[in-house]
Amino acid sequence: MTCEYLIRLPWPPKELSPNSRKDRRGATGKRAAYREAGFYAAKEARAVIPEDATLAIKFFPPDDRRRDLDNMLASIKVGLDGIAKAAGVDDYGWSFTLARHKPIKGGAVLVHVKPAEPESTPVEIRGSVR
Repeated sequence: MTCEYLIRLPWPPKELSPNSRKDRRGATGKRAAYREAGFYAAKEARAVIPEDATLAIKFFPPDDRRRDLDNMLASIKVGLDGIAKAAGVDDYGWSFTLARHKPIKGGAVLVHVKPAEPESTPVEIRGSVR
C-alpha cells in the first residue's frame, strides 16, 4: 500500500534566498528554525516517505514579487532536510516537480509527497552535442 502526504511549510524567510544573502552565517538561526518547521510539519502529517519519493512542491508566495523557481527551491532546502529527518530517510533519491501559484496572504509552500513513478524508457541519444 502506498500513501500520499500533504505537508504545509510556511513561506521561507527572505534570508534563506540565495539572492538575498551576503554572508551565510547571518542566516544560521533562520535556517535552524525553518529546518525545525519542516521536521514538525512532517511529524504532524505522520508522513512515511520513501527514499525514492516524488515531491510535488507548490509555491504560494506572499506577494506579487518576481521570484525564480530555482531560488524558491533553494530557499526551502533546509525545510526539506527537516522533512527527511522526520521521515528518517536520506533525501538523495527524491525527485521534484515545482509549480508557482497565485499569492496568498502570508505565503505557503505545499509539499505533496507521492510514491515514486515507474521507471521511464531510456532516451536514445544520437549525434553529438556542441
